[in-house]
Parts: sequence; structure tokens; C-alpha cells
Amino acid sequence: MVRTRVGFTGGTTENATYRNIGDHTEAVEVEYDPSVTSYSQLLDIFWAGHDPTVPAYSRQYMSAIFCTSEEELKKAQESLSAAQDQQGKKEIHTVIQMGGVFFQAEDYHQKYMLQKHPDLLASLGLARGPGLNSSCLATRLNGYVGGYGSKEKFLQEIPQLGLSDQASQIVLEALPQSRPGPACGL
Repeated sequence: MVRTRVGFTGGTTENATYRNIGDHTEAVEVEYDPSVTSYSQLLDIFWAGHDPTVPAYSRQYMSAIFCTSEEELKKAQESLSAAQDQQGKKEIHTVIQMGGVFFQAEDYHQKYMLQKHPDLLASLGLARGPGLNSSCLATRLNGYVGGYGSKEKFLQEIPQLGLSDQASQIVLEALPQSRPGPACGL
């Protein structure tokens, strides 16, 4: 992943916010480098990361893939068919549609797991706001402290991340047990 941000999409409400989400769905916008990770790999991560057979109790929290192009839409629909084949008789409730306008969630929702480590943010010179929201480094570290990536992978990546010894130690101490499933570069 290059960068992520959380927000709301898929509906018609203007200027959606957490308190005024209207008919939108909470979503994660993913910016990725296709020379490192393919869209198909992102779809594999999506299917492995949750149980798509659980019906949504509201549109706000439904399982959905919001596409930005007809090519993505076709690949997502193909991945749904493959996932349904793997599930057998259990019906998948995931919605696949074009995303439309993406409204970024408030700053306190961005890089949520990383924000639980103020000492790490301070050591990086980051604080809640636009700098944190657009930081590629914050995206990577948010994944690690959220449990998406192994200690071994993090140790390998430290030189590319340019972390100080202090920041590296904070991340190592914050690393929870990794989550199962594809890691998409983490």
C-alpha cells in the first residue's frame, strides 16, 4: 500500500461525515503501486479479511467493493464469483458497484491504530491532521501496529522506512500478533 484514507462513499448524501453519513458506506480508499501489488491481490486481501456471508445490519457497515473503473468492476465481479464458489452454499452479501464521490472521514478516524501510539507519532514529527492523513509512512506503520504484517517483515523494511532506532523500537513493542491472510506487502 502506498497510502490509505478512511471515509464514506457509494451514496448520494452531499458532504457526508460520520455524524451525517446518509446513504453512504464506510470505506477505505487504497492507493497502491501496481508494479508491487495488483488489483487482484487487493481483492484477495479483501475476501480473506472478513466473512462476506454475514448480512449487513445497515448500509453504513455493509461489505462492499467500490470500483473506480469498468476494469476494476469486471475484476471485482469475477472475484465475487470465485469467492462464492469457495463458500459453497453460503450466500455472499458483498455489494460491488462504482464508488462515486469519496468523502474523507474526520481526522480522528484516520490512521486510527497509529493514533493510539502518541509517542511514536511524536518521534516521527506527525500529528493528527493533513500530514498524518497523507503520509505513506503513517499508512505503513498503521498497518503494522494494527497487526497487518510480521515482525520479520518490519525488520526487513526498517531501512526503506528511514525510521530512527527509537521509532523502530516503539513499533516493535507495539506489534500485536499478526492477522491471518495475505499481507499485501506488509
